[in-house]
Amino acid sequence: MTAKLTKDYIVNQIKRNIRGDDRKLDEMREVIIERGVSANAEGSARVKLGKTEVIAGIKMDLAEPYPDSQDRGVLTSSAEFLPLAAPEFEAGRPGEVEVELGRVVDRGIREAEVIDFKKLCIVEGEKVWRVFMDIVVINHDGNLMDASGLAAMTAILDAKMPTIDKDYKIDYNKREKPLPLTTIALPITVMKCGNKLIIDTTADEEEAIDTRLTVTTNESGNISSMQKGGPGGFTVEEVVEICKIAGKKTDELIKKHFKSKKK
Repeated sequence: MTAKLTKDYIVNQIKRNIRGDDRKLDEMREVIIERGVSANAEGSARVKLGKTEVIAGIKMDLAEPYPDSQDRGVLTSSAEFLPLAAPEFEAGRPGEVEVELGRVVDRGIREAEVIDFKKLCIVEGEKVWRVFMDIVVINHDGNLMDASGLAAMTAILDAKMPTIDKDYKIDYNKREKPLPLTTIALPITVMKCGNKLIIDTTADEEEAIDTRLTVTTNESGNISSMQKGGPGGFTVEEVVEICKIAGKKTDELIKKHFKSKKK
């Protein structure tokens, strides 16, 4: 845990536009992306954001559609923090932080309609593809939301669908088509320290400041979800500025690491 004196020092430095690793307030750490890290998953990715490290995997099977979406595939998500990732993480049932992380990443992808779920329908009202999206935090040094969203999106892009025969038997050894995708969407988390807005916070910075807003934006600049955390608040002007920051950083990441899905 970061001592109070250290927290006060971090806050005072941020208010002077100074960070411990000499980055600018709107500058991300180095992003390293590795695809296909699991031979058993339909798609997988490892993302390193500074010292933060996250693995995401995609698995698929057949299921019945939800009652309110008979002609659409299904997405389920989960997040797990390994005890080795940070001293405060413990084995057992997922805590509030894991649940929130999984939901935020899931909602951003779902509401952006990244996956064309209608194309995952096999027999309307009876049989659709179900997509499992699993996120595992390997090392925690801050900004788990953005690292997890980046890993999840990369795993989705990496995924190849298994084949099925006329009896709907799945052949996991024969993966051919990519998932039907419409866009790329990524979360960007901005934290507030006094009147300063700061992105890609380290674990020490997150212990010193705790007001955040995560904005998921697609490659066309459309916002699909927002999640506020922490006890503080944001002015309307700050929210507008955060949305601009999120759009800009998403655009930068997509141009550098992905092939655009725009038509």
